[in-house]
Amino acid sequence: MSRLPKFMSPDEVRTIFSRAMSDMYREEVPQYGTLMKLVGEVNVGTRRADPVLDGRLIANDEIERLDLERHGAIRVGTADELSTMRRLFAVMGMQPVGYYDLSIAGVPVHSTAFRPIDPMALRRNPFRVFTSLLRLDLIEDATLRSEATAILARRSIFTPACLELIRSCEAQGGLNEAQARQFVAEALETFRWHSDATVSVDVYNRLRAAHPLVADIVCFKGPHINHLTPRTLDIDAVQVGMPAQGISPKAVIEGPPRRRVPILLRQTSFRALQEPISFRGSHGGQQDGTHTARFGEIEQRGAALTPKGRQLYDDLLAGVRADVQVTSNGSNAGDYMAALERHFEKFPDDEDALRTQGLAYFRYAATGKRGADPKASLESLLAAGYIRAEPLTYEDFLPVSAAGIFSSNLGDEGQKNHRERSERASFEEALGTSVIDEIAVYAVAEKASIEETRDVLTIAAQRIA
Repeated sequence: MSRLPKFMSPDEVRTIFSRAMSDMYREEVPQYGTLMKLVGEVNVGTRRADPVLDGRLIANDEIERLDLERHGAIRVGTADELSTMRRLFAVMGMQPVGYYDLSIAGVPVHSTAFRPIDPMALRRNPFRVFTSLLRLDLIEDATLRSEATAILARRSIFTPACLELIRSCEAQGGLNEAQARQFVAEALETFRWHSDATVSVDVYNRLRAAHPLVADIVCFKGPHINHLTPRTLDIDAVQVGMPAQGISPKAVIEGPPRRRVPILLRQTSFRALQEPISFRGSHGGQQDGTHTARFGEIEQRGAALTPKGRQLYDDLLAGVRADVQVTSNGSNAGDYMAALERHFEKFPDDEDALRTQGLAYFRYAATGKRGADPKASLESLLAAGYIRAEPLTYEDFLPVSAAGIFSSNLGDEGQKNHRERSERASFEEALGTSVIDEIAVYAVAEKASIEETRDVLTIAAQRIA
């Protein structure tokens, strides 16, 4: 009798890859190690100071997740690169979730986030990679646009062995342990930093003049990982603590203000490194120069919002940005943060209010208390203590915040408001599939938790009867 092949689970492959990525980035960007130490200390202190939060983390088996949690960011240049990246991440159980148009903030890319969507997979390892595709159509100079297209067409960002292992996974339905470990080693090469540019300094400068991100995407051998982001439980404490570690944070924390009940996503970062690189010189020589791209980022995740809650968030943030635009040197950061606090007073900051007003998604679970009527309303079951409700964690990103992080680390801290030039259809054509609607993922998760909770209550009632 033939045995079925023993494949390593996508969750295990993702964990091995994310740890290898973290080790590589720590070697390449020493400040990342310093940042990780600071985040770890803040998380321990926050848990000690907030027993309720700590209890939830323990009850939901999320302590290990917190220690593992990272998100990376890469930028690719062509449709073929994006499509192959989708297949690479699929080996690790990561799917494209959400469409982000960063042109609204003057950044010539559009993006998706590759991540697991199954609740158990998220609990095991929520590693995600924010992946951006260059919008060549936003390069106004037709000659420069044609030159960038030709440069990108000449490169191959995946090793032959990596491509072969992707094909094997697709054909077999998985990878065995030896194949999986080889896949991780080969895939890592795509994300590695290369200090040799593929162009001359003249070409680099012309592309950088179009936009710094264009030069970063076009002028190198591959889409080096440009940040790897740990999750903190208190981003304000990390922001305050960074200078003492010799790290200079950006002027403002992107996203909503500090709240009792965190919502969506808050992000900060330290300035990108100015790194030595070699440009191609005349007659086959090299010319020394520098490039600024890679930086350190930190995030704090809060409750996932419903469409109603997200609309309120977007409206309030638009009001803030209409009142105050952060200057390029960050000198009016205090004014911006004050405006943020003032506008967001209109956003309820209480779990019950968020739930009853339909502003956030929640996970429901039985408490174990006996005597519940499984058919009773959720509100009555909650009030009587038969079930509990906790906000679902927001697993995705915010386009304005992402653009703000990108811009501040390419030499411009100032905010920009641009008209939206969404090209979702062309992005999905390049990707080779439709992106998953992140709102639908949260709605399904909430509904599933309600159904599971009622099933548990029904079984308990039948045992009593």
